[in-house]
Amino acid sequence: MMTAHPNQAIATDTMRQIRVDLAAAYRLIHRLGLDDSIYTHISARLPGDHDRFLINPFGMRFDEVTASNLVTINIDGTVVDDPLGLGINPAGFNIHAAIHSARKDAMCVLHTHTIAGVAVSSLKAGLRPLTQWSLQFIDSLAYHDYGKIALDIGERARLVADLRDKSVMILRNHGLLTCGRSVAESFKLMRNLERSCQAQLAIQAAGGDFTVIPEATARRAAQQYASFYDGIEAGETPDVEWAAFRRLLERTDPDFMN
Repeated sequence: MMTAHPNQAIATDTMRQIRVDLAAAYRLIHRLGLDDSIYTHISARLPGDHDRFLINPFGMRFDEVTASNLVTINIDGTVVDDPLGLGINPAGFNIHAAIHSARKDAMCVLHTHTIAGVAVSSLKAGLRPLTQWSLQFIDSLAYHDYGKIALDIGERARLVADLRDKSVMILRNHGLLTCGRSVAESFKLMRNLERSCQAQLAIQAAGGDFTVIPEATARRAAQQYASFYDGIEAGETPDVEWAAFRRLLERTDPDFMN
């Protein structure tokens, strides 16, 4: 009886973990109310020599995504595996293919169209450093001016040029985007980015004077955030927050792992 080579077993376990984490991110985005019907998308790069990533089947609600029904697609748009035969959202593919092609460190790309995110993306000043959540984005935030729905392949160059080496981007008049070294990091960045937008709108609606955080203090906080995330991604610190979210889903939505 033949047994799997240890490296093959590790690769299989890694693939499985990425699928489960990505399905978890879809379920959590739905649970937090950050999805937009069947639109918007989260992708995760697969390890290996082939430039491939996973993305949601077009037409499925985020709460219907599972580890096994994710679509595997090449950077060039060739569908490798489509379990449900639904295909993918072309605009979603364009955005994610552009970033995965240019940024090998962007293992996971998450894009949303939330009311708060779209509102802040439509403000000239964009996101302001008004809250502790928002401080983490001071040195990692990019902006992308609206052109049109991202179906045109020419949009890829503009996206990549605007994103540069940043991990977070506000798409003007459109929405929010995060890039993570893992699915967990991309999700946590988006959660804090969304809460930053919600808090900013609440502060502006209150109509009072803002408390201005000194720049030096804001940058120290940003460095603390960066150091914290770096430790988790380097495996030096356990990611207890992501583990807590996973436990929630395992209790309430266990089919996400199917």
